[in-house]
Amino acid sequence: MEQITGTMLAVLGAALAAGWSASGSAIGIGIAGESGAGVMTEDPGKFGLVLLLQALPGTQGIYGLLTAFFAIMKVGLLGGEPVAVSLWQGLGILFACLPVAIGEYTSGIAQGKTSAASIQMIAKRPEEMGKAIIMPAMVETYAVLSLLMSIILLNSIKI
Repeated sequence: MEQITGTMLAVLGAALAAGWSASGSAIGIGIAGESGAGVMTEDPGKFGLVLLLQALPGTQGIYGLLTAFFAIMKVGLLGGEPVAVSLWQGLGILFACLPVAIGEYTSGIAQGKTSAASIQMIAKRPEEMGKAIIMPAMVETYAVLSLLMSIILLNSIKI
């Protein structure tokens, strides 16, 4: 029973990493999309610029999915032989997935808001696209740090 519980905790960690990250990305992309749709009603020619800025919050969902793959590969549920996972190892994997789950959720929403503001900036000053990308990219830094921490923690758990 303990081995099943350990595996299920690891799967829960993977699910939280993927689910919360995807949710943050979806919310962020939605926020940026609302802003972008407003800009394109006035100038449909800005579609390419708007699309780039709207897509930026989507990376958080990718980072969460990547972490989820690492977690389920660690316990042998993806392309391997399932291994015995103790309760403590399962808890370790669950907790190792939390930085990416929380960090990507939060940064996806924040990046969506920053992207929306940048979309408004290029509505008036399209020549400032470089600056408009840098602002939401700054938020990306913390998404990458969350991913890095989860990977380091996952790699530190011996199974």
